[in-house]
Amino acid sequence: MDITFPTTAEEYRTHVRSLLAQELPPDWKGVGALDPAERESFNATWRAFLVENALIAPGWPSEYGGGGLDLTSQSIVAEEFVRAGVPQYALPTDPVGMTLLGPTLMHWGTESQKEYFVPRTISADIRWAQGYSEPEAGSDLFGLRTRAVLDGDEWIINGSKIWQTAGTHANWIFALVRTEPELPKGKGLSFLLIPYDQPGVEVRGIKTMDGGFELAEVFFTDARTAAENIVGKPGDGAKVALTLLGFERGSGGIAAALAAKLELLRLRDAMREFGIVDVELRRRLAECWTSVHAMHCLALRNLTVTASGRPPGPESSISKLMMSEYRKRVTELAVEVLGPKALTPSGMESKINLGPQPLGVNSTSSTAWIADYLHARPGTVYGGSSEIQRNTIGEQVLGLPREPRPVPPTKAG
Repeated sequence: MDITFPTTAEEYRTHVRSLLAQELPPDWKGVGALDPAERESFNATWRAFLVENALIAPGWPSEYGGGGLDLTSQSIVAEEFVRAGVPQYALPTDPVGMTLLGPTLMHWGTESQKEYFVPRTISADIRWAQGYSEPEAGSDLFGLRTRAVLDGDEWIINGSKIWQTAGTHANWIFALVRTEPELPKGKGLSFLLIPYDQPGVEVRGIKTMDGGFELAEVFFTDARTAAENIVGKPGDGAKVALTLLGFERGSGGIAAALAAKLELLRLRDAMREFGIVDVELRRRLAECWTSVHAMHCLALRNLTVTASGRPPGPESSISKLMMSEYRKRVTELAVEVLGPKALTPSGMESKINLGPQPLGVNSTSSTAWIADYLHARPGTVYGGSSEIQRNTIGEQVLGLPREPRPVPPTKAG
């Protein structure tokens, strides 16, 4: 398998590296080396730089403020940012708006929706949360109960959503709601864009096991949004949602593999610092290295398929399953490397919650490693549990017989 980029792509890589060298200070060690106040100041300046250079949404059309780059060039931007230790998304809500809603609007949105929402998402005047999961509809997404009823020129929404990443930082939410309750499961769903700042919307932070409030839950009580804030037609919600999930699982795979590689190098350095010579632990580190290489190759394959014009498909479940299960294994290894130090965490705090820490985080910080360990646990659940991903791979990729579904009870007589 050829795992190199074409010559034109490598020329663009050189351009990105030159741009980074001009913007970053000579002694730059990575955003992970900054303290909280320094990081907040850097992120504000850095985001303005990204917007000015059309790099915060490099694949979006230039007429909306994007970079107009092809998929290969977008992947290079993400990869080089990881390598340099700088964020592609400086605000907590940026990943939701830039990697999920934006591409979905490009595919499904009306021209007026694109003209209104896309530039405001880039400028951060609109900051998005994702409204999919509900207390009784997680992996079974199409069992959701939040409803919306069209009343004149507005939708009226009632219900609740849970597990909104960066939900307390958002001011809009895109939500999957039931608009045609007489239809079964996914056939009666619609995809709405709903403002937070109105009566009838309550946002509550959820305290996670590490003491933070990364997640939120949202309650709708006769909340409203304009009738034209529906993406697709009424009843198209399931199709729109699956398109969005494909973007969620298909974007940035090569950069994610590089981030995992840098994390492994940090773990290797920690083992050296702690004088770890245990053969079994070293074998597991090597096993993780082979997994990261496999994820890199898979990401290249997915990039090739998507760049050919095919939309994201069920194969994205393979990438999601591999990464989430890998994160569980590598952070378990890190805790064993820490040994007793895991019981009394010390050192610099983690910089991000989802995924490997950025360049600059100290390799011996037990505080950061323990935070990674805790955040890797839910990774096998959110975005589609590992069990659901295995079913998707088996049934839709490998063509295996469907798992038996329970037969609904029939009425007597």
